[in-house]
Amino acid sequence: MFIHRLDDDSWLKLLTAEDAEALFALIDSCRPHLRKWLPWVDWTQTAEDSKAFIAGGLQKFAVGSGFEAGIWHKGQLAGVIGFHYIDHANKKTSIGYWLGEQFQGIGLMTKACKAFVDYAFHDLKVHRVEIRCAVENKKSRAIPERLGFTNEGTIREAEWLYDHFVDHVVYGMLAREWKH
Repeated sequence: MFIHRLDDDSWLKLLTAEDAEALFALIDSCRPHLRKWLPWVDWTQTAEDSKAFIAGGLQKFAVGSGFEAGIWHKGQLAGVIGFHYIDHANKKTSIGYWLGEQFQGIGLMTKACKAFVDYAFHDLKVHRVEIRCAVENKKSRAIPERLGFTNEGTIREAEWLYDHFVDHVVYGMLAREWKH
């Protein structure tokens, strides 16, 4: 089980089937906000869909290829952060994240990302951590920028978002550069 305390009020915890209702309720409470940048929102229609997402994350965790953690704040599920994959051969990983609208602006995601990057370099022993964000998603881009990641460039039309493509900015951090 993965649990990591961020501060007195906040922690990260591996998502389990018991979290499916809370996850679905959070997604459902802020669909327009999430849909602006996340392509899976329309496919998440029931708590069973959230349960399937969690099961996939637990499968990745079981085989050491990534996992999804809930970001909890004052006893409420506030968002999700995860390793999309862990490439052991090339010693690299990629982090994805989102927060419910009502939990933004209090430093939660910066703390969660910092904890995940620490975990990646110190526990997983990777050499490289990557974060990709839509070019126009300023709030998401602020996280790697705040943590000192290097903007390595833009991938054109990297993601289909419902009815259009969006470009992604690629941010990278190498183990030797991580000073936190």
